[in-house]
Amino acid sequence: MRALQTKGADNYEIIAADEVIYPESDGKPMSDNTKQYRWIVKIKEGLESMFADAEVFVAADLSWYPVERDIYTKKAPDVMAAFGRPKGDRGSYVQYKEENIPPQVVFEILSPGNTAEEMENKFDFYEEHGVEEYYVYDPEKVTLKGWVRLGKRLRPVENIIGWVSPRMRIRFEIPGDELVIFRPDGRRFLTPLETEQQWHSERRRAEQAENQLLLERERTEKGELIGEIRAVQRILKRPKSSREELFQKTVEVLKEMLGKLEA
Repeated sequence: MRALQTKGADNYEIIAADEVIYPESDGKPMSDNTKQYRWIVKIKEGLESMFADAEVFVAADLSWYPVERDIYTKKAPDVMAAFGRPKGDRGSYVQYKEENIPPQVVFEILSPGNTAEEMENKFDFYEEHGVEEYYVYDPEKVTLKGWVRLGKRLRPVENIIGWVSPRMRIRFEIPGDELVIFRPDGRRFLTPLETEQQWHSERRRAEQAENQLLLERERTEKGELIGEIRAVQRILKRPKSSREELFQKTVEVLKEMLGKLEA
């Protein structure tokens, strides 16, 4: 086997002449603006969290090469999910090395820089190379479009609002000024910041509930103590009450008070 010798900055690398090097970058930025980036992260992290215990590989802006030994036929979806593929770091998704399993689900988040021709090209690519579900979200116009595979073609989802993904079982809603994605258990997809804020909010509610329980307990114990003291007062008011009865009742009250203080 012939070998090629390529020189790096300070060293040499030996590469087999028949080995194909799949570039890891398409030379384009992951996103054009902060809103697009936020949505890419929200969907990617939401899927990774949801499928944490399943054999599903989720990636964002990763070059996908569907054809063996072809470095020119490729796309880098904003978010993609490949079911049946193990998790782990990859420089690119080379399909023939992944048991020839294509990403079944792809998301694209639109930015002002996307052209109609570019999006048509992406659609044709995903349709040709086996994507089962394809979703395009425009965060500026707050519109969502979806397609699902029927045979060799991707067919549009007619009623996308309330649509439940056949593969992922997530639900899409637009109740206000942005898309909301619900997991099968009813929880929303959140950004890392939203997840952190939710955790702090739930922690504050738990602390408030605990404080309320302590307050109710103190009120109950106070009420019981007042009741015992009043019982002693009633004994004192009896004309023929014995000292022994008064002494026993006082001891009972003091024991109960001591027990509550030690609890």
